[in-house]
Amino acid sequence: MIKVLIVDDDKLVRKGISSAMPWNEFNMEVIGEASNGLKALDFLKAQPVDLMLTDLAMPVMSGIELMRAARQLYPELHIVVLTLHQDFDYIQEALRLGAIDYIAKVQLEKEQFEHVLHRIHTRIDELANTRRKLPLLSETNVHYRHVYALVSLDRKSGQSWPIELTSNVDEIRWEVERNSWMWTAPMDVEDQLFHKLKESLDQVPQVALLVMSDVQERTWSQIQNWIMNYTETSLFYAYNPYDPVISVSMNVEDSFPIEPQDEDMDRIRQSWFLSPWTHNDSYYNQLIEQFKSLRLHKGQLMGLLYSIVMEWNHLFAQTTLGRISMIHSFQSWYEVEDWIKQTSVGIRKADEQTSYSQEIVDAVKKAIMIMQNNLDQAFTASGLSQQLNISRSYFSQCFKDLMGKTFNEYSRFIRIEKSKEYLLNTTNTIFWIAERVGYTDEKYFSRIFRELTGLLPSEYRQLGRGDK
Repeated sequence: MIKVLIVDDDKLVRKGISSAMPWNEFNMEVIGEASNGLKALDFLKAQPVDLMLTDLAMPVMSGIELMRAARQLYPELHIVVLTLHQDFDYIQEALRLGAIDYIAKVQLEKEQFEHVLHRIHTRIDELANTRRKLPLLSETNVHYRHVYALVSLDRKSGQSWPIELTSNVDEIRWEVERNSWMWTAPMDVEDQLFHKLKESLDQVPQVALLVMSDVQERTWSQIQNWIMNYTETSLFYAYNPYDPVISVSMNVEDSFPIEPQDEDMDRIRQSWFLSPWTHNDSYYNQLIEQFKSLRLHKGQLMGLLYSIVMEWNHLFAQTTLGRISMIHSFQSWYEVEDWIKQTSVGIRKADEQTSYSQEIVDAVKKAIMIMQNNLDQAFTASGLSQQLNISRSYFSQCFKDLMGKTFNEYSRFIRIEKSKEYLLNTTNTIFWIAERVGYTDEKYFSRIFRELTGLLPSEYRQLGRGDK
């Protein structure tokens, strides 16, 4: 009998899942409930549990934190994630931590109960069969030339395709982690194994075949951990859908990158906005290398790209320079670089639709970034045009044509927009805010603010907080 623990901060959810699902039909029994991660750990210490269903968003200790702790303390425990919404970032992290499945509570209807439990029970049986082999091999030294690993970049879905690759008697195969399998074989049948695995790449998209050398005298456990670490840190950047076979040496140590510094992120943002990377191959390649050199994890990279797109569209979406679209999902750096390439084409086309040279367009963009990054300073069209080596009158004309506002109108606009953020999101004084957006006279700032918004700063703050 599979002993089940249900962890959710909503008592009705716990009772509903416990009473409504046909546990007995699948040789399962709910033996306990917990309202948060800490109580779940206490329960796990008190009595054995085979399967834990846990919510992700809970007070005291979240489901992710619970999974990290349980994975260390109870490696044999099977975990299924309960989630209110299909938040794939959290689900992906949960699956990476060892969850064997997830259940979206909003989609859980009576007719699905049996299907869900059947899926979970089948998964537990598969893992049990795999684990029965591991004790015999985990601490055995490898004496083969290569180990092969089929690894899917999709860490969310459950895929059964590797199971269908039947092993002959000479092959050794087992599951490394979710959507990741490894094989080896004696030298006389190794080529046959390699070609069979290579052909299997066509069965599922976004799958890589790792050909691992320097495996001799290592244990299967060491190889398994190395594959998991490589998948976590390097596969994202190494994968190419047109050449999914990746040769790697286990002598090359692969570790998590150092946490990127704010100045590293700022350098990329400056290159995106200030260098002519959309029109110059050399600058384009430099930008790509800056991105890759940080070796950001997928979540960090998504956050950086999102902030760049948001900033670009905030500055240029309402101008002739156009907006750019965010990449909604990606599984590899190859997809990100393809998006950057397509984005550069779109920006270049927007620039070419203006009547000005690329040098003038870049100069106006640079002026915008200087102003945005130094709102506490007083800039003039005369001063910036001199800094950019353009005549004042021509700079003012170009600025108005490209940005849709005169230089002075735009300068006031961005300062007032920033002051709105301060008013709604801080408790700082009006004088403090005025200084931060380049106005040394609080009364003058308030007059400009009312001209553009119809309200005094204090009225805007009061009204905005009332809405909240």
